[in-house]
Amino acid sequence: MTTVTLAKSQDVAFARQAAMKAMGEIGASAVKRTKFVTAVSEIARNAVNYGRGGRITFEIVGLGANRRVIAQCSDRGPGIEDVDLALSDGYSTGKSLGLGLGGAKRLVDRFDITSSSSTGTIVTLECGQR
Repeated sequence: MTTVTLAKSQDVAFARQAAMKAMGEIGASAVKRTKFVTAVSEIARNAVNYGRGGRITFEIVGLGANRRVIAQCSDRGPGIEDVDLALSDGYSTGKSLGLGLGGAKRLVDRFDITSSSSTGTIVTLECGQR
């Protein structure tokens, strides 16, 4: 398991590198690597810029052709009031959120999110080899 602390903007680059390395270790296709790294980048950037920092962990699970990477990002922010709205294509906070949560969700095989004012936001991304 690899953990990257997300406290400043350059930590997003470290999260991207860790995602790329993990996807390379499972033998993911170039397309899958790019999609996963892009999703991780968006989630990590949101944690740094809007979630008061946090951390992201990467774990490789499964065997053979069923190997996959699970990334879990947790932040210390105030939570997201309306998760369904934040996942929609038309969501805007008036700030530049880049691809955002909805875009990240479309790039991975599995996407889970929990968010509350007491625990912050936890996003889990999962992606396989193909």
